[in-house]
Amino acid sequence: MAPARAQIRARLDNHRPGPQAGETEDTVPAELTPDPTHEHRAARARDRRPSTDVDQAPQAPSTGPSIAPSTATSPAGRVSAGQPRKSRSIDAFDNPPRSTQVWKPTGVRRQEVLKALGIFQRATADQLWRMLRPADRHDRITRDTLNALKGSGLVRVETRLESGHQLWVLTEKGHKEAKLLLPKTVRISALRKPEYDDEGRPVQADGYDEHAAAVTSTAAVLTGAGYGTPLSWQTEIAHRLPYGYTQYADLTMRAPDAGVPAMLLEVDRVTEPVDDLVAKLRRYTDWFELLAPKADANKEKAARRQGAAVHDFRLWSRIYPATGREGYVPVAFVFTGRTAAQRASRIERLEQAARAYFAGTPHRGESYTAVDYHQAVPVVVTELERITADPAGAAGKVWRRLGRDEWQTLSEALDNPDGDRLYAVQLREARRRQAEREAAHREAQRPVCTRCGNKFTDDRWQETTRSSWSGERNRLCGPCAKEAADRAEAERVARRQAEEAERAAAEAPAVKPRSRFGIGRRR
Repeated sequence: MAPARAQIRARLDNHRPGPQAGETEDTVPAELTPDPTHEHRAARARDRRPSTDVDQAPQAPSTGPSIAPSTATSPAGRVSAGQPRKSRSIDAFDNPPRSTQVWKPTGVRRQEVLKALGIFQRATADQLWRMLRPADRHDRITRDTLNALKGSGLVRVETRLESGHQLWVLTEKGHKEAKLLLPKTVRISALRKPEYDDEGRPVQADGYDEHAAAVTSTAAVLTGAGYGTPLSWQTEIAHRLPYGYTQYADLTMRAPDAGVPAMLLEVDRVTEPVDDLVAKLRRYTDWFELLAPKADANKEKAARRQGAAVHDFRLWSRIYPATGREGYVPVAFVFTGRTAAQRASRIERLEQAARAYFAGTPHRGESYTAVDYHQAVPVVVTELERITADPAGAAGKVWRRLGRDEWQTLSEALDNPDGDRLYAVQLREARRRQAEREAAHREAQRPVCTRCGNKFTDDRWQETTRSSWSGERNRLCGPCAKEAADRAEAERVARRQAEEAERAAAEAPAVKPRSRFGIGRRR
């Protein structure tokens, strides 16, 4: 496979124009070749110091990945080179008149386009520009790259849309090369074969509908905002359910560097019934709850009470990466078309009808307002019109989490400030209050000395609790009990001494009286 990829790159590079007379390969820039016959014009252009917003190709080939995410830029100020412009100064034009600069697509850009068309099947130059090179000021290089690939027989124009944009697809030859360029983990889209009339003449296809255009545009604006690369996307990924239905996602996105390890996207042109959108959420929930192969159903059932632990037994965790947040893989609905009021009404109806799938479960107890989202589907919504109107594009506050009122960035919308973090805070607070109540109750039960009126210490209370006696002594505090014990001991000692003296007196022998001379009196 590696030699085949090397051959493809060599073929792509061989299509690049060679050096002009008097030049060497080392002196030819990667994408920008001055016209040697107009060197004096180039010198005047350098002296004139054109505006820095003139988009020029880099002086060396890119060293990044084959389809590299460019830095997200504002949609404002970037227009299609094929669209009419307002009158302005010569230096401000993206394509200055009398320019001596010749744009030449590089092998890297050719591979980018082939890979993108391999994933999305059909796209316009405008969409590819916004997806692959959002930092470019215009789509001229992208159009030149497509034309170069067309000359090589790798791509073709399938049709021209009503907007005037040409719709590009891979040829059979380009499809094979794109398949070799794409990683094995990325599914290549089906080949669009050309159509012919009865006389064998090619006809323009009309199968590209507005929904397909909206899907590609969604991927383009999100990629341009820094959410992954074109290789982060997959289209029409199947989620098979045990009852015979397969739920296909319009787009699947993986952008871990942007804080979104995985997300499923559904694009709606406000044409489907809201009930159909709710049914999609129901089927996604059913799929997320499928057990993984050889998973223990009893352990999975027990793990449902342990938050995220339940996902280790589910099928989705074997296919998608961990989300880094509570809940299943997020689902995004991208609405476009009709009026803003119709789109807003649709979002409101979807929010009301699908609450059971995204709302989560409140934790038990009056002390908790936190929500358990571990077995809920995070659902966010946006609008293509809102994204294109925002200066920050898809990176701005153009997303709304169902169940919330404010528009947020995507990371903010996917975050759960009222989930586990809030629950941990409220749990600590609840435990603190419980400990205070228990301490107050214990203090109310603490015994009081019947002699001095002082409360028992913990040690004295524990001592009386362990004691089997129930006399007066157990109702005395420590000092009073000691005093009573000492007094009782003194009384016992005195009583014992008195008893011993009495006993000694009783046991002593009787003494006979004696005469004056020590001789006992005789009878």
